[in-house]
Amino acid sequence: YTWEQSYERGKALEPLKKKGKTERRGTKITFLPDAKILASIEFNYDTLAQRLRELSFLNKGLTIRLKDERSNKQAEFHYTGGIAEFIKHLNKNKDVLHAQPIYSEADRGDVHMEFAVQYNDTYSETVFCFANNINTVDGGTHLSGFRSALTRAINQFGQNQGLFKDVKENLQGEDVREGLVAVISVKLPQPQFEGQTKGKLNSDIQSTVASFVYEKLMEHFEKNATSGRKICGKAIDASRAREAARKARELTRRKGALDSGGLPGKLADCQERDPQRCEL
Repeated sequence: YTWEQSYERGKALEPLKKKGKTERRGTKITFLPDAKILASIEFNYDTLAQRLRELSFLNKGLTIRLKDERSNKQAEFHYTGGIAEFIKHLNKNKDVLHAQPIYSEADRGDVHMEFAVQYNDTYSETVFCFANNINTVDGGTHLSGFRSALTRAINQFGQNQGLFKDVKENLQGEDVREGLVAVISVKLPQPQFEGQTKGKLNSDIQSTVASFVYEKLMEHFEKNATSGRKICGKAIDASRAREAARKARELTRRKGALDSGGLPGKLADCQERDPQRCEL
Protein backbone atom coordinates (compact mmCIF):
# COMPACT_ATOMS: atom_id res chain seq x y z
CA TYR A 1 0.00 0.00 0.00
CA THR A 2 0.92 3.67 -0.20
CA TRP A 3 0.68 5.70 2.99
CA GLU A 4 0.80 9.48 3.30
CA GLN A 5 1.22 12.06 6.05
CA SER A 6 1.82 15.83 6.01
CA TYR A 7 3.88 17.94 8.42
CA GLU A 8 4.39 21.64 8.95
CA ARG A 9 7.17 23.12 11.14
CA GLY A 10 7.79 19.79 12.84
CA LYS A 11 4.18 18.90 13.64
CA ALA A 12 1.93 16.36 11.92
CA LEU A 13 -1.08 18.03 10.25
CA GLU A 14 -3.03 14.78 9.91
CA PRO A 15 -2.82 11.11 10.91
CA LEU A 16 -1.19 8.54 8.62
CA LYS A 17 -3.55 7.71 5.72
CA LYS A 18 -3.75 4.65 3.46
CA LYS A 19 -4.00 5.94 -0.13
CA GLY A 20 -3.92 2.92 -2.43
CA LYS A 21 -2.18 -0.27 -3.59
CA THR A 22 1.26 -0.41 -5.24
CA GLU A 23 4.00 -2.86 -6.23
CA ARG A 24 6.74 -0.24 -5.70
CA ARG A 25 8.98 0.09 -2.63
CA GLY A 26 10.66 3.04 -0.99
CA THR A 27 9.89 6.53 0.25
CA LYS A 28 8.97 9.69 -1.60
CA ILE A 29 9.38 13.02 0.16
CA THR A 30 7.93 16.26 -1.23
CA PHE A 31 8.74 19.47 0.61
CA LEU A 32 8.67 23.24 0.25
CA PRO A 33 10.98 25.65 2.13
CA ASP A 34 9.19 27.88 4.64
CA ALA A 35 9.49 31.62 3.90
CA LYS A 36 8.63 32.38 7.54
CA ILE A 37 11.82 30.60 8.67
CA LEU A 38 14.28 31.02 5.78
CA ALA A 39 15.37 34.41 4.42
CA SER A 40 15.72 33.01 0.88
CA ILE A 41 13.70 30.11 -0.54
CA GLU A 42 15.37 30.04 -3.98
CA PHE A 43 17.16 26.78 -4.84
CA ASN A 44 20.60 27.01 -6.46
CA TYR A 45 21.00 24.32 -9.13
CA ASP A 46 24.82 24.30 -9.08
CA THR A 47 25.00 23.91 -5.28
CA LEU A 48 22.55 20.98 -5.37
CA ALA A 49 24.34 19.37 -8.33
CA GLN A 50 27.70 19.53 -6.55
CA ARG A 51 26.32 17.99 -3.35
CA LEU A 52 24.35 15.26 -5.15
CA ARG A 53 27.41 14.38 -7.26
CA GLU A 54 29.39 14.06 -4.02
CA LEU A 55 26.75 11.71 -2.56
CA SER A 56 26.79 9.59 -5.71
CA PHE A 57 30.60 9.25 -5.51
CA LEU A 58 30.41 8.32 -1.81
CA ASN A 59 27.76 5.62 -2.41
CA LYS A 60 28.99 3.73 -5.45
CA GLY A 61 26.25 2.28 -7.63
CA LEU A 62 23.64 4.75 -6.36
CA THR A 63 21.79 6.71 -9.06
CA ILE A 64 20.67 10.26 -8.28
CA ARG A 65 18.63 12.31 -10.74
CA LEU A 66 18.33 16.08 -10.49
CA LYS A 67 15.83 18.09 -12.52
CA ASP A 68 15.19 21.83 -12.36
CA GLU A 69 11.61 22.35 -13.55
CA ARG A 70 12.16 26.13 -13.73
CA SER A 71 14.61 25.76 -16.62
CA ASN A 72 14.31 22.04 -17.56
CA LYS A 73 17.98 21.64 -16.64
CA GLN A 74 18.69 18.08 -15.50
CA ALA A 75 21.51 15.70 -14.62
CA GLU A 76 21.97 12.08 -13.58
CA PHE A 77 24.78 10.96 -11.30
CA HIS A 78 25.89 7.32 -11.19
CA TYR A 79 29.44 6.17 -10.45
CA THR A 80 30.28 2.49 -10.15
CA GLY A 81 33.88 3.32 -9.15
CA GLY A 82 32.89 5.37 -6.10
CA ILE A 83 35.53 7.70 -4.66
CA ALA A 84 38.18 6.38 -7.08
CA GLU A 85 36.12 8.07 -9.81
CA PHE A 86 35.84 11.12 -7.55
CA ILE A 87 39.65 11.35 -7.62
CA LYS A 88 39.70 11.10 -11.43
CA HIS A 89 37.07 13.85 -11.55
CA LEU A 90 39.22 16.10 -9.30
CA ASN A 91 42.36 15.40 -11.38
CA LYS A 92 40.65 16.06 -14.70
CA ASN A 93 42.89 18.20 -17.00
CA LYS A 94 45.92 17.65 -14.72
CA ASP A 95 49.08 15.61 -15.36
CA VAL A 96 49.08 12.69 -12.90
CA LEU A 97 52.13 10.75 -11.66
CA HIS A 98 50.36 7.36 -11.80
CA ALA A 99 47.47 6.50 -14.11
CA GLN A 100 45.17 4.71 -11.65
CA PRO A 101 44.25 6.07 -8.20
CA ILE A 102 45.31 4.02 -5.16
CA TYR A 103 42.01 2.81 -3.70
CA SER A 104 41.06 0.52 -0.83
CA GLU A 105 38.13 -0.14 1.50
CA ALA A 106 37.66 -2.30 4.58
CA ASP A 107 35.54 -2.87 7.67
CA ARG A 108 37.31 -2.79 11.02
CA GLY A 109 34.87 -3.56 13.79
CA ASP A 110 31.82 -1.39 13.22
CA VAL A 111 33.74 1.21 11.17
CA HIS A 112 33.66 1.11 7.36
CA MET A 113 36.60 2.95 5.80
CA GLU A 114 37.66 3.74 2.26
CA PHE A 115 40.23 6.04 0.75
CA ALA A 116 41.53 6.97 -2.70
CA VAL A 117 44.82 8.72 -3.51
CA GLN A 118 46.38 10.05 -6.69
CA TYR A 119 49.27 12.48 -7.16
CA ASN A 120 49.57 15.15 -9.84
CA ASP A 121 52.47 17.41 -10.85
CA THR A 122 51.16 20.52 -9.07
CA TYR A 123 52.34 21.81 -5.68
CA SER A 124 49.00 22.10 -3.88
CA GLU A 125 47.15 19.60 -1.68
CA THR A 126 43.48 18.67 -2.25
CA VAL A 127 41.93 16.44 0.41
CA PHE A 128 38.22 15.80 1.04
CA CYS A 129 37.16 13.83 4.11
CA PHE A 130 33.68 12.56 4.90
CA ALA A 131 32.04 10.92 7.90
CA ASN A 132 28.67 9.25 7.24
CA ASN A 133 28.45 11.21 3.95
CA ILE A 134 28.93 14.53 5.80
CA ASN A 135 31.73 16.69 4.42
CA THR A 136 33.91 17.37 7.48
CA VAL A 137 35.58 20.52 6.14
CA ASP A 138 37.70 20.99 9.30
CA GLY A 139 39.01 17.42 9.23
CA GLY A 140 39.11 15.41 12.43
CA THR A 141 40.44 12.08 13.68
CA HIS A 142 39.96 10.29 10.31
CA LEU A 143 42.05 12.94 8.51
CA SER A 144 44.77 12.91 11.21
CA GLY A 145 45.02 9.11 10.96
CA PHE A 146 45.22 9.23 7.17
CA ARG A 147 47.94 11.91 7.14
CA SER A 148 50.16 10.18 9.69
CA ALA A 149 49.84 6.84 7.85
CA LEU A 150 50.64 8.45 4.47
CA THR A 151 53.83 10.09 5.82
CA ARG A 152 54.92 6.87 7.56
CA ALA A 153 54.25 4.67 4.52
CA ILE A 154 56.15 6.88 2.06
CA ASN A 155 59.10 7.21 4.48
CA GLN A 156 59.17 3.44 5.00
CA PHE A 157 58.98 2.70 1.27
CA GLY A 158 61.72 5.27 0.52
CA GLN A 159 64.01 3.65 3.10
CA ASN A 160 63.27 0.15 1.75
CA GLN A 161 64.15 1.31 -1.78
CA GLY A 162 67.27 3.25 -0.68
CA LEU A 163 65.94 6.55 -2.05
CA PHE A 164 67.05 8.71 0.89
CA LYS A 165 70.82 8.68 0.28
CA ASP A 166 70.89 12.42 -0.46
CA VAL A 167 68.25 13.34 2.14
CA LYS A 168 69.49 14.21 5.64
CA GLU A 169 66.29 13.34 7.49
CA ASN A 170 62.93 11.66 6.98
CA LEU A 171 60.28 13.38 4.87
CA GLN A 172 57.82 15.56 6.71
CA GLY A 173 54.04 15.64 6.29
CA GLU A 174 54.08 18.77 4.11
CA ASP A 175 56.60 17.08 1.75
CA VAL A 176 54.51 13.97 1.09
CA ARG A 177 51.30 16.01 0.62
CA GLU A 178 52.60 18.14 -2.24
CA GLY A 179 50.52 17.38 -5.36
CA LEU A 180 48.26 15.03 -3.36
CA VAL A 181 44.60 14.55 -4.26
CA ALA A 182 42.82 12.32 -1.75
CA VAL A 183 39.33 11.40 -0.55
CA ILE A 184 38.71 9.68 2.80
CA SER A 185 35.28 8.37 3.73
CA VAL A 186 34.32 6.66 6.99
CA LYS A 187 30.96 5.33 8.13
CA LEU A 188 30.49 4.65 11.81
CA PRO A 189 27.64 4.38 14.33
CA GLN A 190 26.89 7.44 16.47
CA PRO A 191 29.71 9.71 15.27
CA GLN A 192 30.82 12.56 17.55
CA PHE A 193 31.24 15.93 15.82
CA GLU A 194 32.59 19.26 16.97
CA GLY A 195 30.15 22.16 16.64
CA GLN A 196 26.68 22.48 15.21
CA THR A 197 27.81 22.40 11.57
CA LYS A 198 29.52 18.98 12.00
CA GLY A 199 32.71 20.35 10.43
CA LYS A 200 35.10 18.18 12.46
CA LEU A 201 34.94 14.51 13.48
CA ASN A 202 35.91 13.84 17.11
CA SER A 203 35.17 10.08 17.31
CA ASP A 204 38.20 8.08 18.46
CA ILE A 205 39.09 6.30 15.21
CA GLN A 206 42.49 7.87 14.42
CA SER A 207 44.54 4.72 15.14
CA THR A 208 42.02 2.51 13.28
CA VAL A 209 42.21 4.66 10.15
CA ALA A 210 46.01 5.03 10.42
CA SER A 211 46.69 1.27 10.63
CA PHE A 212 44.30 0.53 7.74
CA VAL A 213 45.75 3.23 5.44
CA TYR A 214 49.38 2.33 6.25
CA GLU A 215 48.79 -1.37 5.60
CA LYS A 216 47.02 -0.78 2.26
CA LEU A 217 49.55 1.82 1.03
CA MET A 218 52.50 -0.50 1.79
CA GLU A 219 50.70 -3.33 -0.03
CA HIS A 220 50.21 -1.10 -3.07
CA PHE A 221 53.83 0.15 -3.08
CA GLU A 222 55.16 -3.42 -2.91
CA LYS A 223 53.07 -4.40 -5.94
CA ASN A 224 53.58 -1.12 -7.85
CA ALA A 225 57.10 -0.01 -6.99
CA THR A 226 57.31 2.29 -10.06
CA SER A 227 54.43 4.51 -8.95
CA GLY A 228 55.78 4.40 -5.39
CA ARG A 229 59.19 5.66 -6.55
CA LYS A 230 57.54 8.49 -8.52
CA ILE A 231 55.55 9.58 -5.45
CA CYS A 232 58.64 9.31 -3.24
CA GLY A 233 60.73 11.27 -5.77
CA LYS A 234 58.22 14.11 -5.78
CA ALA A 235 58.21 14.20 -1.96
CA ILE A 236 62.05 14.26 -1.89
CA ASP A 237 62.04 17.22 -4.32
CA ALA A 238 59.55 18.99 -2.02
CA SER A 239 61.84 18.30 0.96
CA ARG A 240 64.84 19.79 -0.86
CA ALA A 241 62.80 22.86 -1.86
CA ARG A 242 61.65 23.30 1.76
CA GLU A 243 65.24 23.07 3.02
CA ALA A 244 66.44 25.57 0.40
CA ALA A 245 63.63 27.98 1.34
CA ARG A 246 64.58 27.66 5.03
CA LYS A 247 68.24 28.50 4.28
CA ALA A 248 67.18 31.45 2.13
CA ARG A 249 65.03 32.77 4.98
CA GLU A 250 67.91 32.43 7.42
CA LEU A 251 70.27 34.35 5.10
CA THR A 252 67.68 37.10 4.67
CA ARG A 253 67.24 37.43 8.41
CA ARG A 254 70.99 37.69 9.20
CA LYS A 255 71.91 40.87 10.91
CA GLY A 256 74.20 43.57 9.51
CA ALA A 257 77.92 43.08 8.80
CA LEU A 258 78.94 44.94 11.99
CA ASP A 259 76.82 42.63 14.12
CA SER A 260 78.24 39.37 15.43
CA GLY A 261 75.33 37.44 13.80
CA GLY A 262 75.41 34.89 16.59
CA LEU A 263 79.14 34.11 16.32
CA PRO A 264 80.69 33.04 19.65
CA GLY A 265 83.02 35.17 21.78
CA LYS A 266 85.04 37.87 20.02
CA LEU A 267 84.51 36.49 16.49
CA ALA A 268 82.72 38.77 14.03
CA ASP A 269 81.82 38.83 10.34
CA CYS A 270 84.77 39.77 8.14
CA GLN A 271 84.53 43.30 6.70
CA GLU A 272 87.54 43.06 4.38
CA ARG A 273 86.73 42.67 0.69
CA ASP A 274 90.22 41.66 -0.49
CA PRO A 275 90.34 37.80 -0.55
CA GLN A 276 94.12 37.82 0.07
CA ARG A 277 93.59 39.50 3.44
CA CYS A 278 90.63 37.32 4.44
CA GLU A 279 92.46 33.98 4.60
CA LEU A 280 92.85 32.35 7.99
